[in-house]
Amino acid sequence: MSGAARTTARLLQDRAFLLLCLAFTSLSVLALCILLTSIAVQGWSGLFDAEAVQAVFTEGQLSRVKDLVRWSFFSEFASRRPANAGIHAPLVGSVWVCAACMLFSLPMGVGTALYLEEFAAKSRLTRFIDLNVRNLAGVPSIVYGIIGLTAFSRMFGLIGGPDREPIRIGPEGSAFSLTLPFGQSVLSGGLTLMLVILPVIIISTQEALRAVPKGLRQSSLALGATLWQTTWRVSLPSALPGILTGSILALSRAIGEAAPLLVLGIPVFIASTPEGPMSPFTVLPFQIFNWAGRPQPAFHQLAASAIIVLLLVLLSFNTLAIYLRHRLQSRTS
Repeated sequence: MSGAARTTARLLQDRAFLLLCLAFTSLSVLALCILLTSIAVQGWSGLFDAEAVQAVFTEGQLSRVKDLVRWSFFSEFASRRPANAGIHAPLVGSVWVCAACMLFSLPMGVGTALYLEEFAAKSRLTRFIDLNVRNLAGVPSIVYGIIGLTAFSRMFGLIGGPDREPIRIGPEGSAFSLTLPFGQSVLSGGLTLMLVILPVIIISTQEALRAVPKGLRQSSLALGATLWQTTWRVSLPSALPGILTGSILALSRAIGEAAPLLVLGIPVFIASTPEGPMSPFTVLPFQIFNWAGRPQPAFHQLAASAIIVLLLVLLSFNTLAIYLRHRLQSRTS
């Protein structure tokens, strides 16, 4: 075979492979579009008032614009009657548990990555720790649920239990009181989700710190700055866009998790919102699962509406991550 023939054969193979990749990509995008369209068609009636939509877009009654959104869907609790059901309790519970998760995971994850990258000497121990952190990022989330059940919800059976009273710290009924073990509380759920996203935050922070040019650190040290001053004033500000992006994306994963909280025994239905870290709660994925399992089509529409809300929350987190990344990069550049 001549050189021209071999070149032609390679070009044909490359083009065939490119077309194959485009075909699989198109099929994936098409399946995603069909799924999103199906959810949107089923769920729009739960989010928007049909009469107000017709009045505004068909009859031009602009005074009904404020009635387009069914605000009762966000303010009502779950109910046996689909017309009266809402997502108030799971939506507020998701906000509480994600706030608790972020409160613990962000300082621990960033601090661990800073120590491993900036202060710890490169040795077998640090390489072993780094390897295990990367392995933990791929562990199924339900495993972290079992750990959270043992360590946080029951505290290894050392405190409280069927025959022993739990330990209460602070005035009973107060928003700042603490009960040991944590049980099925917001604090227990937040700490369990912290275990899920902590390896992701550590890895993303490490990669952001490694992307900082070594010349910046060496210039700071050459001018007489200490290692802590160099880390705090040079390395950390330069890596902040990547750290925030990874942390926000990790938090968006936490808000959609259901398996770890299911292991904790978190209730699906609850007729109240959390008032403190020890309050009971439920989350939006639980409510979606509950409605999707009902035989009535009206509950399936409510599940689709709740899915749309959850997708909008996730897209908001992703948009915020992109905005903060570009904003901070423009400041540091």
